[in-house]
Amino acid sequence: MWSFNTEPEFQKELDWIKHFVETEVEPLDVILGSQWNIHDPGFIKIVRPLQAKVKERGLWACHLGPELGGKGYGQLKLALMNEQFGRSRFGPIVFGSQAPDTGNSEILAHYGTPEQKKKYLEPLLENEIVSCFAITEPQGGADPLVQETTAHKDGDEWVINGEKWFASNACFASFIIIMAITDPDADPYRRRSMFILPAETPGIEIIRNYGFYGEGNPPTHGHLRLSDVRVPAENMLGEPGEAFIVAQVRLGGGRMHHAMRALAEASKCFDMTCERVLSRFTKGEVLAKKQMVQEKIADCWVQLRQFRLLILETAWLADQGHDWKAIRKNVAAVKSIMPKVLHDLSSTALHLHGSLGLSTQMPFTDTLINSYHVGLADGPTEVHKVTVAREVLKEYQPCDTMFPDYTLYAREERAYELYGEHLGDDDKSHPNRSQQ
Repeated sequence: MWSFNTEPEFQKELDWIKHFVETEVEPLDVILGSQWNIHDPGFIKIVRPLQAKVKERGLWACHLGPELGGKGYGQLKLALMNEQFGRSRFGPIVFGSQAPDTGNSEILAHYGTPEQKKKYLEPLLENEIVSCFAITEPQGGADPLVQETTAHKDGDEWVINGEKWFASNACFASFIIIMAITDPDADPYRRRSMFILPAETPGIEIIRNYGFYGEGNPPTHGHLRLSDVRVPAENMLGEPGEAFIVAQVRLGGGRMHHAMRALAEASKCFDMTCERVLSRFTKGEVLAKKQMVQEKIADCWVQLRQFRLLILETAWLADQGHDWKAIRKNVAAVKSIMPKVLHDLSSTALHLHGSLGLSTQMPFTDTLINSYHVGLADGPTEVHKVTVAREVLKEYQPCDTMFPDYTLYAREERAYELYGEHLGDDDKSHPNRSQQ
């Protein structure tokens, strides 16, 4: 059965989320700083009561299974939820679904020991703490195979040295999950392992924090130096050499969640634009009656719907197979188109709002910058396009003849072999037939 309907009971929840985010969560974006600064007095006084409402509604951390206190919703329902609460930068944390904590909680749920789950996972799920996921390095960029951070065994401890940067929220995190080389002589994809580093561990230094436009203050993307950082052997997540396997537990879902929130952000730009062009009067009529404006509105609407359907199809496939590797083509396609959609929608919104759209009174410049951010985070767009192409081409075979078997004369030959006996001589000499 194929359907685009949402079951009535879940639609009620989506309607509640939409109203709740619009009326109570979005205002936080303009009065509070970083949404990960959970110890800020404003966060405690304002955000904690909103989180309590979400928990009371039964919508807290719905990506988690019931054994971890969530609803165990699949990717399709999560997509529909993120489409609503992704309209606010505080939306995810109010619903217990903020990155990178969601991905880190999945890693801990899969690979953490009972002690680690008690110490890190349980408070993380309750947002009593926040975490950091640090893979990127200054010299390596998006290529994990050239990362240089090392970890060597010394008795019952691992000693870690190296640098990480753009380690989001490291300044607020209670622990950091990092990737480091543990066997430099192994296969390139088996050289690295994953570790938990408690933030208070000696040897962890934040050299500086970088900020992105539109994220609020203070800057929160840390450049870390790790100098003889010692952690117990049991702080390794998974087995030695399994860093890439461990990372895949979080990356597929994480990329989808980013896309869902980008869709929400782009949709918000579109909603604002439609209201503006119906309200602004110039040159004898409202903007909405200008044909060039109508063309932009039409293009944006189509682009949004195409992107949304690609996300929902990929989410549906994820729910069917529960195997991110099997649908990496689809995930990569979503990730590769996301920056362009966000860029185009925010640019159009900015342009049609005129000078007001360019000003700090509107969110469009921040959203425009964020379109570049999402085009670099979790791997640059070019990498994902390569993945799409490679996966698509695996489904085809090369031709073993000089010319393709879909040339007109080749198709005609096959057609006459199949149906020639039913045709008269006049039909066989039809002028449209190719010259042999």
